[in-house]
This record gives sequence, C-alpha cells and structure tokens, in this order.
Amino acid sequence: MIVHVDMDAFYASVEIRDNPSLQGKPVVVGGNPHGRGVVSAASYEARKYGIHSAMPSSLAIRQCPKAVFIQSRISHYAKVSEDIHRIFDRFTSLVEPLSLDEAFLDVSGSNLLFGNAKKIAEQIKSEILAEIGLVASAGVANNKYIAKIASDLKKPNGLVVVTPENNMAFLEPLSISRIWGVGKKCETRLSAIGIHTIGQLRQLGLPELKSLFGKNGQQFWNLARGIDQRQVIPDRSAKTISHERTFPKDVTDRSILEANAIELMGQIARRVRQHHLTARTVILKIKFSDFKTVTRSKSIQTGTDVTHVFHSLIRTLVTNELPPVGPPIRLIGVSVSNLSCQSAQQLDLFSQKEIRCHSQLDRTTDDIVARFGQDAIRSANALQGEGQDRPKP
Repeated sequence: MIVHVDMDAFYASVEIRDNPSLQGKPVVVGGNPHGRGVVSAASYEARKYGIHSAMPSSLAIRQCPKAVFIQSRISHYAKVSEDIHRIFDRFTSLVEPLSLDEAFLDVSGSNLLFGNAKKIAEQIKSEILAEIGLVASAGVANNKYIAKIASDLKKPNGLVVVTPENNMAFLEPLSISRIWGVGKKCETRLSAIGIHTIGQLRQLGLPELKSLFGKNGQQFWNLARGIDQRQVIPDRSAKTISHERTFPKDVTDRSILEANAIELMGQIARRVRQHHLTARTVILKIKFSDFKTVTRSKSIQTGTDVTHVFHSLIRTLVTNELPPVGPPIRLIGVSVSNLSCQSAQQLDLFSQKEIRCHSQLDRTTDDIVARFGQDAIRSANALQGEGQDRPKP
C-alpha cells in the first residue's frame, strides 16, 4: 500500500507556526504586492478570497486588502521539510519526494512493525504535529494516483483510505478534472458530450478516447479505471530527480515561470546533496494550455551538486528555449538526470575557483541551517530582496 502525505498550506503554515500572532489571518507567502511579486503560498483564510499560488501579488492584495504578506524563506522551508522526511524514514526506506511538502511512501513492508497502512498514516500525521507543529493530510491506496487524490479530498488535516476493492466506487462520482492531464479545455470538450464524472468517462471506449485525445486517451482510459503501475522510487534509486508545479490558472508571464523554475531547482539541488549525488543534465518541461508538452535539456561535461550551477542552467533554458510571448502554460517541471555517486568535479561553465566557492557556500549554509535554523545565517542578496519586497505601510 502507498501513503501520499501532503502538508497543508505548507509555507504559510510554517510562518504561522513561527509567529502565532498570524493565526486566523489571511497569510500570503510571496513577493511584494506593490511590485511584480508572485504568490508562493496562501493560508486557508487567504484562499477564501480566491488567492492561490502563482497569482500576481498585486492581484492578491486587491482581492484581500487585509492579507498579511510575508517574504518567502525557501531555505527555512527546506529545513522543515528535512525534519518531516526524517519522520517518513522511520516507517519505510521507500520514500519518493515530490516537492518540499509532499511525498509518496510505500509502506507495504512495514506492516509487521507499525500496523496497517491506515495506522501508519495516522502515526505519521500525529508525529508531524507533535514534533514539528504542522498539520498534514494523507491518502492511502494501492497506487500513487488514487493515494494522491485521496490526500486532497478532506484537507486540511484529512485522512482518506481507499481499499483496492473500492477503487472504482471511490473514483466514480469524482469530477473528470481529477484525472491527471484533464485541464479546462479537455474538461469543456468532455462536458459537451455529457461527460462530467470519472464514472461517466469510464463508459467511453479506448478507441473513442484515443480519437478525441490522441495518445492521452490511453492515460485517461487507465486512470478512469484506477490503473497506475508506477512504483515508489527513492532518490537514490531514481534515474532522475524532478519537481513539477501545475498552476491553478494558466500563466503567460515568463518572469513567473523563471521564478518557479528557480525555486523548484533549488529544492532539487538540496535533494541531490542530501543523497551525495551529482547530476550532469538539467531538464525543463513545459505543458501548455492545449496540453502540448515540450522538454528542453542542457548538459555539462561533469556532474555537479552546486545550486548556483543548476540555477544558471535552468535560467538559460527558460530564457533561450521559451519565446518571450507564447501560449498560456499550465505546468512547469524541472529535473536533473545523469545522476552519479561520484564527487563533483570542475565544470566547463565556471572556473574551478568559482565552483569551489559556491560549493562551500552550499555546504556551509546547509550545515548552519540544519543546526541553528534559517535565522542563523542570511545572504546579502536575501536581505536586499526582503527590503525590496516588504509591503509598504
């Protein structure tokens, strides 16, 4: 059985935990609402006003003038995420992170020690709350697809268990928007022929779905039947390490895309270092509103685990491979491949001295944050950015 654990409003919840005076207020984590900032996360109180991630901060403040804006602290959230993952590791070694705030856990081999999958999910939620002071939701099922849907159904603080024999009954009444890959345009096409639920979608034959949606038809047919054969793959066993983000609303602003790519790549860099790996290839994945997907990659001669190098590569891909003006984008993904356990070496993009400097900076920052927390060390760039992005009184 697989458990999908998803932290509730993670960035905002961390800020509220660290500053209890924010409890009950519409908290928005992101950039300057009086500039070109972007929302990274919103508390559930803020979401009542329609605020969501990737929304321009200027729009968010108009929708909720009383919102409390807080500058994002990615390194701090990454440290909290590490603490959460240490709890995961108590129950299974088969942990596949999806981002800082969610992961799949294969607990099939843990029953004798900890009980069934439901009990394990309950224990994980309880220990995260007791030790870290945050609330998580969890979904339990026999595959990734259903476990992820289940974790989202009763947020916040939800726990939904779907037994294999109930997969079809569980999926049947759900909206077709719950099918991975079904966006607004696809949903509109299905609605036009009277298909609104997964149960109704299941009535369509495979040839009809392929005729309507091409190669995606096979995926829709499988998922409507709860078929998902993907395994939980820990970072050490993975051929790639990746993060994706589906935007609540399609994005056209390339600066928003770059900001999200940089943030996701920073998370990947930390995971690469955690597992003492290096990577030679950075990959950018873009899915447009019409479901056309493009991938672009850039490789270097020798592997690296340096955040600065990964940032430079992904920034180059966003800048050079995407036109300044193009169709709306619904999903962005970044990943690294050509992983190796070898030590990082000199790279052809940067001087040996520059690489040593950035590598040492990464490791020193990781160590200090791990021991003393984010506030123990701040970069000049971060402080300058906070000054620029702090909301005006």
